[in-house]
This record gives sequence, structure tokens and C-alpha cells, in this order.
Amino acid sequence: MKSRQQLFLILLFACLNTVQLDVARAQTQQESDRRADFGSSLKTLKWDKKKQKALDTAPTQEAASKPGQKVSKPEEDDVLRLDTVMAVFDVLVLDAQGRSLTGFKQTDFIVNEDGQPQEIAAFSTGDGLSVPRSFVLIIDYSGSQLPYLRTSIEAAKTLVDKLAPKDRMAIVTDDVELVVEFTQDREQLKLALDSLKQRALSSRSLGQSAQLSALLATLRELVKEEERPIILFQTDGDELYRLHPIKEDSSRPGQRVREYSFEDVYQALAHSRTTLYTIIPGLQLLGVSAEEQMKRAAQMYENQLQAMDRIVPGVAGRSRPSSGASSDWLISNFGSRALRQQAAISGLAVLTGGWVEFLEKPEQAETIYARILRGINRRYVIGYYPTNATRDGKLRKVKIEVRGHPEYRVWGRKSYYAAEEK
Repeated sequence: MKSRQQLFLILLFACLNTVQLDVARAQTQQESDRRADFGSSLKTLKWDKKKQKALDTAPTQEAASKPGQKVSKPEEDDVLRLDTVMAVFDVLVLDAQGRSLTGFKQTDFIVNEDGQPQEIAAFSTGDGLSVPRSFVLIIDYSGSQLPYLRTSIEAAKTLVDKLAPKDRMAIVTDDVELVVEFTQDREQLKLALDSLKQRALSSRSLGQSAQLSALLATLRELVKEEERPIILFQTDGDELYRLHPIKEDSSRPGQRVREYSFEDVYQALAHSRTTLYTIIPGLQLLGVSAEEQMKRAAQMYENQLQAMDRIVPGVAGRSRPSSGASSDWLISNFGSRALRQQAAISGLAVLTGGWVEFLEKPEQAETIYARILRGINRRYVIGYYPTNATRDGKLRKVKIEVRGHPEYRVWGRKSYYAAEEK
């Protein structure tokens, strides 16, 4: 009898191990497929000249289930919708001097939606201990990023070490490549970052400057189901000039225009629950005088030439402009483009309640990442069930205040899109 029980236990454990192995293999295969297919949703987007926006030509689920049925193109925006009943906001409280404040309780906050008071149903701190966070690092490793890449990747590795135990992270590049699927494996993340650095600095295999496409793919495919998605968007945003609508003076010869616009990216972000932080490697051009912009643009151009020269010796000498009117025009044009890029990707961060950082010197990278993580940890996650339960897909404006402290500023999203009836 005893031997039968032992045999039964041995067989049971063997079956359990087999099941666990099968589940692990299936999960590994699923992650592999997801990495291989990443960015595929962008291929179904087609630019509509009449409506001046991208339309999704992918078959609807209903149409796909009926062989032979003609698939029609959607007539309305194909943008991400907030499908949860609960409205959730990730906010930071600032004093009059812009310093973040902590120590608040649920009863300290007042929430209004479209002027109507709301009852807070969920409340937690933003440090990731109670509500898991899903980080996505979108990193641009194209030629323009070479002056900053080494230290920014090392800073990202430091960030990985500081994640909370329940946090997960994924890494996406400006090649629209999902390098690492969401994982809690810190070593896997750091090895991937090291590999990326080696790829960029030890060879001529650089990124393709498709950062905004990578962001759009991340929003459409990677973070839709995440409870608290946070994107760290490190780029100079130079794909801006490859998106619709293209102006005659903004595109470059030979560049293939995308099937979507910056507005499409903006709207996808507006309809998501994501908080985005933009890190711009390069000198800050926003908010400075025209004369100072010219000086900084010249320095940024020289920095890029020197970085490229380390990869392709001699390129700096061939590309450096001579003095005179042609040089002034080249630098002015370079600065004008860079200024537009900075304004665009800064606006993405502000939209979501995040903020923008300028990585002007490589050695600032660790401080910048530490400041962003500190700000994330000091946030509050506030959720409520809207009194307006209509699923109309419309924009709802939200105001969150600290009770009894009108001098405090609550920094976060100011609106969201309600769910739609399916």
C-alpha cells in the first residue's frame, strides 16, 4: 500500500512538472511571437487624404469570422479607448515652489468630472508597492543619439535596479523592435541594454529613427491591458518629418512617409492610460532666445559630427559646414527642425501628466532617471466610478484638488475618453 502511494506521488509530481514545463514553453513561445510581430498593427494603418488622418484597414473581429464577406474600412477614428469602468488617475501634488509633497490620504482629495463631484473608490501611493507598474523604455539609438547613448544606457541599468519588486519592464528601440518583453528579471533587462550599447558603439548598426512609430506600436500592442503603464521616451523625435502631413520644406529626399500623422500618435496617447516621460538628449532649444538657439544648434550639430566620426572616421570633416551664409543657413535649418521636434515630443509628456527632461550632458543621465523615478514614487493613484456611466466615447474633463489647499497644484492628466459600446 505504501509503495502504491509513493508511486502515485511520483507520477503526480511528474505530471505537475510536465504541466509546468508545457506552460513555460507556451509562455516563452507567446513572448517570442509577440516580439516577432511587434509593430504589425502599424501595417494596417493607411493615410486618408480626405480626412487627414490614419484609418485602420484591418478586418473587424466580426468580419474576420465570416469568410467571403467584404471588409469595410472604419468611418470613425480608430484610436485606443479606455475600456475600464473605473477612471484612474496618476497624480503628483506640488507646492507653490513646485516641490512634490507626500503624506496625503484618500480623504484629502476632491475629484470632479465635468463639474460633478465624484466619490473616490480606489486610492494608493505610486511607489509600486501596492499597485504594480509596467515600465516601457523606448530608447533611440540612432546616429543623433551617439553622444549620449553610453551614459544613458548605464543610467537605465541603474533605474532597473531601483524598480519595486512587483514592477515589470519592457524595452523597445527606435527600430520598432521589442527587445525585451515585460519581465521582472533585472539581469535580463540589463544584459539587453548592454547588448544594445554594444550594437551601437562597436559597429555601424544604428537605430532607424522610427521613435514615434515605436511609441504608436507600444500604445496599440503592448500597454493596452496594463494596469499602470509608464513610458520612458528617450529620443530627439526626428521621425516627426516622416509623418503626415508632410510639408514641402520639411521632408528629406528619399525618406518614406509613414501612413499616419503626429496627431494620430497624439490621439492614441490621449486615449490610453499611459503616463509618459520624455527625455531629450541634446541642448534645450525651447524657451531660449533666437540668438541662444543659434549657438546651441551649432553646438548640437558639432556634437553629432564628432560622435559619428568615432564610428565612421572622417565623416565630421566632410560634413562640417564652411563659414559664411551657407553655414548659417545649415545651422539655422538644423536648429529650426530640432526646435519643432522638441516642442512636439515635450507636448506628449505634458498631455499625460508626465514631464520633459533635457539630457544636455551625458553625465546628467543618472540624475535625470533618478528624478523621474522619484517623481513616480511620490505620485498617488486615484480611481473612481464616474457618475456619468454613459459609454459614449466622449472626452471627460477631470479636476483633482487637495482639500483646503488651493495653493497646491495637482499634476496629472486633466481628462480621459469614456468607453464606447462595443
